[in-house]
Amino acid sequence: METARFAELLGRIGQGLDEFVRFDHPDAVATRDRWQALADEPIPESGLGVDAVVDELLDVVIPGAPRIPDPGFWGFITTGTTTAPVVAATAAMVAAPQRGMITAFNRLEERALEMLAEICGLEPHMKGVFVSSGSVANLVALGAARQSAYEKDGRDASAHGLDRPGAIYASAEVHRTVHRAAAVLGMGRSSVRAVPTDARQRMDVAALDAMIASDRLDGVLPVAVVATAGTTNTGAIDPLRACGEVARAHDVWLHVDGAYGLPGILDERVADRYDGLDLADSAIVDPHKWLAAPTGIASVFVGDRELLVRAFTQEPAAYLEGSFATDGKVVMSADSIGIPYADMAVELSSPPRGVTVWSILREQGREGLRARIRQDNDYARRVAAFATDHPRLENLTEPELSIACFRYASAGVDDLDDFNSRLMRRLWRETRWMPSATTVDGAFALRPCFINPRTLPEHVEDFLAAVVRLGDEMADS
Repeated sequence: METARFAELLGRIGQGLDEFVRFDHPDAVATRDRWQALADEPIPESGLGVDAVVDELLDVVIPGAPRIPDPGFWGFITTGTTTAPVVAATAAMVAAPQRGMITAFNRLEERALEMLAEICGLEPHMKGVFVSSGSVANLVALGAARQSAYEKDGRDASAHGLDRPGAIYASAEVHRTVHRAAAVLGMGRSSVRAVPTDARQRMDVAALDAMIASDRLDGVLPVAVVATAGTTNTGAIDPLRACGEVARAHDVWLHVDGAYGLPGILDERVADRYDGLDLADSAIVDPHKWLAAPTGIASVFVGDRELLVRAFTQEPAAYLEGSFATDGKVVMSADSIGIPYADMAVELSSPPRGVTVWSILREQGREGLRARIRQDNDYARRVAAFATDHPRLENLTEPELSIACFRYASAGVDDLDDFNSRLMRRLWRETRWMPSATTVDGAFALRPCFINPRTLPEHVEDFLAAVVRLGDEMADS
């Protein structure tokens, strides 16, 4: 009986979400008393029923959601999703709770990976697996790198552990998930060598070369070079070819962290900065960032997917392998697990994420995504140009992708870091504009990251006007 009501109940939720994305509601904290009281209620002795639950979702929970999907939210590297992937994800939750077996969803898992690799400029031999986040994606890619390095040294690290110290080389701007991955892989966070950067926050390749050579002399096993294609702080792209050539010279794995920035290759104005992707042994990209997929969808690509199996296999289990057909005949979907993604990463049970990514690529196409990425990059360039030209603003970086870093810098302000920190708080609390912050060469910066598919050019202009207006008010007082 309940299944026959999917359309009715999902229709009600859809109407509530349509209301939500008008973005004329207050911040979640304004309704905190209501959703906190609901969250504090005990488990009911008798169930309330699905209608009551939907009522609570519509009346209390959705109005208590964050402002992340709002067109003015440009903080961190996160955004709200759009309609097609929501529909695809809903279909998957009901029709295919698992990614395995011989099904359309399992096939689209692989096809979406192929399509994603293609639009991101990866080589055709790079094969992938979807995981839950960029953190997990870096862990899986570096797990493959660790397996490769220690196998070459005569040891199966996944089966027997480590018998000598290893090192990972990444710029000082690298995302901290690389350090966490090193810890989980048994190498330790201190195994990540911080390679200095140049004036544009890109890895110093000469320093990288020297550090690898020094470690080899000290008996440390070089495991991977991590080059970032779009750093979290400023959107800088490391010199990928130069990094790859150093890695090849030392017979070291090259991993490209493109969690945020790899789709930027679609903007032909910056495509040359991705030269060297052909040297990558692994790469990651998070569709839940610039492609606006629902949060929880990242991807890992490697040149040899068997390395992932050797690094992450859970080994055969009777209740799994014993359930599948042994004669090779597939008469029904459950006769085979399909592509064994569960042995390529850290999740056994996993939703089919590929159909969601497939829906985005099918809906928008290559040119639709290219237009979005170009526009987002234009927004960052507009902010940088405005800050450069304005007498009371200071531009702190030249954007490579869709991140701008700037600050209010009137001559009458003594402590610019404190001033801009307070200015950012006023923006968050008094306007709809929500950049985040970072530090560039020791200076506190306002840092809008433009990946929000709902942002329009007029929003960027209004944001710049608000920065100047509030900054002037604060400086005058």
